[in-house]
Amino acid sequence: MPEIFWNRMTAPALRELAAQGAPVLLPVGSTEQHGPHLPTGVDDFLSTEACRRAAAIMVAQGRPVVVAPSLWCGLADHHVEFGGTFTLTLATYHALLRDVCRSVLTAGFRKILIVNGHGGNVTALNAISSEISRELSAPIAVTSYFVAGQARIAGILEHQDTLMHACEGETSMMMAIAPDLVDGVRLAEAVGPQIALQSDPSEAIHVPRSFHKVTSSGVAGDARSATAEKGEAILDACAEAIAEWLMK
Repeated sequence: MPEIFWNRMTAPALRELAAQGAPVLLPVGSTEQHGPHLPTGVDDFLSTEACRRAAAIMVAQGRPVVVAPSLWCGLADHHVEFGGTFTLTLATYHALLRDVCRSVLTAGFRKILIVNGHGGNVTALNAISSEISRELSAPIAVTSYFVAGQARIAGILEHQDTLMHACEGETSMMMAIAPDLVDGVRLAEAVGPQIALQSDPSEAIHVPRSFHKVTSSGVAGDARSATAEKGEAILDACAEAIAEWLMK
């Protein structure tokens, strides 16, 4: 398969892909606590893997595409109490995304899709993408891989309809791509309340809360039923949804 990762290519190769009208997938995630059994890099790893699989689908169809280096730090202030977490201020995150997207456009590319892997980034990304699209005079689209594939994910998971946090879904995907990073000994502890990654729209008033007040385990959902097979299916489903949108 032709190379798809920006930082593994030469500048001339990237100029050629830009001239071909290749879209750029920009994975963004977070480095934060993921319960007692998963590494802190889950959101970064999974958004990158969803992009890699989407790009592979496009390449198989003869379509040019580039996957940019991931932004591994996002908005995770609500996880800080657990330790092991990096977080940015909103102003820093806005400036970082703007400058990265400007660099992509300056390199000659015209279509960018930000692919998010962290629930805490969702609201900010929607607003930031609108503002930087206007500022840079180029459409900066945004999705979360778990939202793009939501309808398909619901049919794969057994005990939840959507991804939560360090849950059946995220644990399954990590079992699929990096089983050595999943602590099976502590999997029995990976249980928490059922919540949605996005704020419940039925709540009339938003009150910020530490994730520690939501779940003392750092987990939302139940990871005990996770399997690598589910993880493969979830990642493929999300990648297919992303690729389908890009190839319209």
